[in-house]
Amino acid sequence: MSGMDRRRFLVSTAAVACLAGMSPLHSARGPVREWEIGPRIRGRNYSPGMPSHPEAADEGWFFDFPGPRRADGHVHYLTRRTAPLDTARGLRLRYRIEAAPHTRFVPQEFPDREATLSLFIQRAGDDWLARNGTQFHRWYSPADRVVPLERGTHDITIWFEENWISVMGSDRERSPRAFADTLTNAARMGFTLGSVGGRGHGVFATGPARLTVLDFAVL
Repeated sequence: MSGMDRRRFLVSTAAVACLAGMSPLHSARGPVREWEIGPRIRGRNYSPGMPSHPEAADEGWFFDFPGPRRADGHVHYLTRRTAPLDTARGLRLRYRIEAAPHTRFVPQEFPDREATLSLFIQRAGDDWLARNGTQFHRWYSPADRVVPLERGTHDITIWFEENWISVMGSDRERSPRAFADTLTNAARMGFTLGSVGGRGHGVFATGPARLTVLDFAVL
């Protein structure tokens, strides 16, 4: 994308925000700084083209999807630190997606698949290699609870008694102790963007689009 085309895309994003009545862009402050756009692994941010943190809004916080091409960036993980979750019952996310007409959400790794959102829990000590024990350090929404990325306001509640999926394809039913250990030793939580076969492998948008988190709660 040329510099001029990139500027037009960003200007269009701001225009959509104004038309939709969204809060104008401003510096992140307060609790929003607790959220990280990443993941950040060994000094590298795996959400290229994205800032380190989302932006504060009157209703919560938001980020604008990168695009309109894969080369312009893609957003993978939105996470924050957490205390142990072993006494909690589940997670709830309420969010709104606004986008220009005809905008598509595209998984950067599998562009022929549907773009999705998954809730996420990560155990302390994860080395991101998913081997030698850390194959049970990341857990994602159950297979039947993955949500396609689409316009509108959405409300997702997933209980810890449901069948969460581990990073290497096991699940809570087959590995109950590993999931329980993750809740007891939880370090981060949030949500990821990607597709089937790559839950947190990143998404971009073909037109101006914004995701606003209205509420994220431990139940």
